[in-house]
Amino acid sequence: MLTQVDCFGLTDSGRKRPTNQDHYLIADLNKSMRVHDTSLTLDDETRVYGGSQGKLLIVADGMGGEAEGERACTIAVDQVTTYVLNSLAWCFRLEEGTEHDFEEDLKQALESCQKSIQTVVGKHPEMNSMGTTMTMVYIVWPRAFVVHVGDSRCYLLRNRLLDQITIDHTMSEIMAETGQMSREEARHSPSGHVLWNVLGGRSNELSVDVYKLTLECDDILLLCTDGLYDMVPHEKLQELLNSNTSAEVACRKLVDLANENGGRDNITVIVSYFLSPQLDDPRAFVEAEVPLDELTGPTTATTRTTVGFTPQIAPAPSAD
Repeated sequence: MLTQVDCFGLTDSGRKRPTNQDHYLIADLNKSMRVHDTSLTLDDETRVYGGSQGKLLIVADGMGGEAEGERACTIAVDQVTTYVLNSLAWCFRLEEGTEHDFEEDLKQALESCQKSIQTVVGKHPEMNSMGTTMTMVYIVWPRAFVVHVGDSRCYLLRNRLLDQITIDHTMSEIMAETGQMSREEARHSPSGHVLWNVLGGRSNELSVDVYKLTLECDDILLLCTDGLYDMVPHEKLQELLNSNTSAEVACRKLVDLANENGGRDNITVIVSYFLSPQLDDPRAFVEAEVPLDELTGPTTATTRTTVGFTPQIAPAPSAD
């Protein structure tokens, strides 16, 4: 089954922080082939692309001081995209019995980020406190794999109800789970952002959570850093995502609201709407993506794609 995805991302430094240590990424996963020689009316070295077969969403929140946090976040996002592109066996269609292997591959993607940060720390011991959270979603319709370290979050809105998918890797969350404090106490506890598990940091140990979702048309995914959910109550997040706006409008309203409520931290959000394609509209089956060079700015990205196979032909690169 095909589905349209309306997806938008936005990051903002907030009102209190001089720099932005958050990063995010939205990417389509496509099959392609480069034609080296053919009797068809195609130039040599033409590349043929399939339509979007899946999507990759990432939010990350750096820590350890301004320069260290931003660098750790950048290293992690760069490394995970490199790993997915060059090392991960891309999954465009799930076969029975293969999901566990794919989960392990996704965990390896985050473990490769850990090694990359540790390599930098080995060369620069003064940066040994730098680290970052990461929440990544790999979507191959209708399945979504949520891969998580830290306290950035993934939410799913279905049937107008918003559920938190990920569990924060904080000391207060452990205390709430073990009954040492109530959920309300944990929410306001000083240990609310004391992380026991991050990429980098001072520990060589890493625990990666993987959650599996089966998406449905009209679902909404929200990925965000703590700069959003600390400033905007759960009920308000749910209300805004139910307001029947576009993904772009929803992101901008969420960021604006977090800033209006104090903006104490960097704010990063990705909103993805999974829409039913209009079967009587042939355009519903053709990929329609906003080119990267036409984005509104360096801190925003938007795509609207159809998950399905639609061959597209790109011209061969020029000789110069």
